[in-house]
Amino acid sequence: MAYRLPLIPRFCTLLKPPPSTPVGLSRGSRALLLRQASTPNYSYRSSASCRSFCSGHLNLPHDSLGPATIDYRLLLQEDEFHRLSNSTIHDLQEKLEEYVDIVQIDGFDVDYGNEVLTQKLGALGTYVLNKQTTNLQIWLSSPVSGPSRFDWDHNAQAWVYRRTKANLGNLLKSELKQLCGEPVNLS
Repeated sequence: MAYRLPLIPRFCTLLKPPPSTPVGLSRGSRALLLRQASTPNYSYRSSASCRSFCSGHLNLPHDSLGPATIDYRLLLQEDEFHRLSNSTIHDLQEKLEEYVDIVQIDGFDVDYGNEVLTQKLGALGTYVLNKQTTNLQIWLSSPVSGPSRFDWDHNAQAWVYRRTKANLGNLLKSELKQLCGEPVNLS
């Protein structure tokens, strides 16, 4: 497919007469123009320079907000993922149900069904937390921070969002205090 790309500029020049040329050309002038247009008169960058431009190193500082690298030796097995994610979601459900008694907000409700934990905060918004087994992740939809995908971090022993390095529990604590005005204990 790549061998056809250099032909495109030639076809474009054949179809469109140069702006400085009068429209009514003689047969000889037209033949001369066609010969000039068919002569390669273009320069393309080599594919190596394009590759180096497109996939160069980002030079991000170590503590930047860029995605963290994945150590594939530390990826979870599916059964361990289910054990950790189920435990996390059920613990959060218990703590959030206790939080309902502390915070007096109309429409505050915690519901768990089909492996999805939903926390409704009335007019303040809704949190949705669910397992994504194919990715071995826990996904969170937050009315404050939007969508996040958390991976299990063996070193931190916590679910961590790789883009921001945010801990799931700490993120929820911070956002719930911000929205509801009362601290929540998720430990």
